[in-house]
Amino acid sequence: MANTKETLPEDVAELRRNMATSTQKDNSEASSSAIPSVVCYCIASIMMTLVNKFVVSGRQFNMTFFLLSLQSIVCVICVLTVKKLGVISFRDFDTKDAKMWFPISALLVSVIYTGSKSLQYLSIPIYTIFKNLTIILIAYGEVIWFSGQITRLTMVSFLLMVLSSILAAWVDVNSAVEGSVDSSTPLVGVSVAMVSDTLRKLNFGYFWMLLNCLTSAAYAITGFSDWDSMFYNNLLSIPVLLLFSMLVEDWGSENLIRNFPVETRNVLLLAIAFSGAAAVGISYSTAWCVRTTSSTTYSMVGALNKLPVAASGMLFFGDPVTFGSTSAIGVGFVAGVVYAIAKNNQKKVEMREAAVLPMSSRKS
Repeated sequence: MANTKETLPEDVAELRRNMATSTQKDNSEASSSAIPSVVCYCIASIMMTLVNKFVVSGRQFNMTFFLLSLQSIVCVICVLTVKKLGVISFRDFDTKDAKMWFPISALLVSVIYTGSKSLQYLSIPIYTIFKNLTIILIAYGEVIWFSGQITRLTMVSFLLMVLSSILAAWVDVNSAVEGSVDSSTPLVGVSVAMVSDTLRKLNFGYFWMLLNCLTSAAYAITGFSDWDSMFYNNLLSIPVLLLFSMLVEDWGSENLIRNFPVETRNVLLLAIAFSGAAAVGISYSTAWCVRTTSSTTYSMVGALNKLPVAASGMLFFGDPVTFGSTSAIGVGFVAGVVYAIAKNNQKKVEMREAAVLPMSSRKS
C-alpha cells in the first residue's frame, strides 16, 4: 500500500508532464500554421470583394444572374477538382440529398444575387460597414428561434454597428450629391435632375443591401457551412440562376456586347472565374483558420479584416477618403472587435456553466 501511495503521485506527475509536453507540441504546430491560415483567409476575402466589385462596376452591366451562374459553375469545378486531389472530402451526389438541399440553395441564390446588386450601386466601404448589420439580425434570430442570449457588451457592439452605418450613409449621400452637382453647369434644372438620379441609384443600393442582410442572416441561421453544403448549394443554384437569366435578362447580341465589351471581355471572364475559385478559397481558409486557431480568433480576424477590405475600395476604386468615411470605418472596426470580445466572454461563461452542471449532479 505504501508503495502504491508513493508511485501514484509520481504517475500523476508524469501524466501531467506528458500532457503539458503534448499540449506545447500541439500549440507550436498550430501556431506555426496559424499565421498562413489567417493571411490566406484575409487575402481570399479581400480579393473576392474586389473582383466582384470590378465585374459589376461596368456602366451598363445588367446580367447579374448569368454572372452568378458562371461563378457557381467555376466553384463546382474547383470543389470537384480539389476533392479528386484528396485535399477535401464530401459525399457523392445523391438525388435525395439534392431535394433536401434545394430550399437552402434557393436561399443562397438570393444571398449572392442581392450582394452583387448591392456592390453594383454601393462603394466597398459602405457595403462592408452595412454588412455588420447582418450580425445583429443573426443574433436576434438566435434569440427568437434558439433561445440565444445577448449580453450588455454585445448590445454595445450592436449600437456601434448601427452608429457606423448611420455615419456611412450620411457621408455617402453627401459625397454623392456633391459629386453629382457640377459648379460649371448653369442650369439649375440639370443639377436637380443629376442629384435625383444619384439619390435614386443610392436608394437602389440600400434596398439591395437591406435584402442582402435579411437573406444572409436567414442563410446563416440554418448553420450549413461544410463542403457538402457548398457543393450542393452551388450545383443546384446553377439551373436556377440560368433560368432566371433566360427569363429576366436580355440575351440579345447588343446587350451581350454592352455587358462584355470586346476590349475587356477576356479580363472580365478571367475575373469571374477567379471569383468563383476565391469562394472555394474562402471556405477552405475559413476551416483552416478555425482548425489552427479557434473560432474566437477567427471571429476577431473577421472583424479586423473589414478595415483592409474597406481600405482596398478606397485604394482601387477611388472611393472618397474623408473624415466622415474614415470615422464610419473606424467605428465599424471597433464594433467588430467589441463583438468578437463579447462572443468570447459569452462562450467562456457557457463553458463554465456547462462544467458546473455535471459537478452539481454528481454531488446530488
